[in-house]
Amino acid sequence: MRASPGDNLGVEKKAIKSGTAGRADIRSPFRPGAVVIVTLSNPREKFWGMILGLAPEGLSLSGAELASFEDLTVMVKDGEPFTPAVVFFPMHRIERVELDLPDGSLPSLSQRFFARTGIEPSSALIPARESAAPREASSPPAPKERA
Repeated sequence: MRASPGDNLGVEKKAIKSGTAGRADIRSPFRPGAVVIVTLSNPREKFWGMILGLAPEGLSLSGAELASFEDLTVMVKDGEPFTPAVVFFPMHRIERVELDLPDGSLPSLSQRFFARTGIEPSSALIPARESAAPREASSPPAPKERA
């Protein structure tokens, strides 16, 4: 089977090719950059995104709620601006984390995203680095009117 753009098959290949260090990578495929589906509890929800960080405290992701995945693909395809949500989920809310891989003949969400938009999920899910300074602070003050 040939790997399609937008899937996580590269995660496995990199782990296997890296020799002795690869043994540790095979046991921990959930490293930054991997595209995953996270199932959460209280409230129950699912999230699709790219891992930014994984720690004993929780998981940081850049992505979108799975319930809005179809709307997201339409929005990106139509050229509307998209900024992925950057979120942190504490470990006590995480029920399951799975790599976004194809299942038999069913394409992964990453493959579906790429097929519909032509954009690699890994590049679309990179968080935007915008200035934290408020917009008003960057513009000069308006001149005062004299009565």
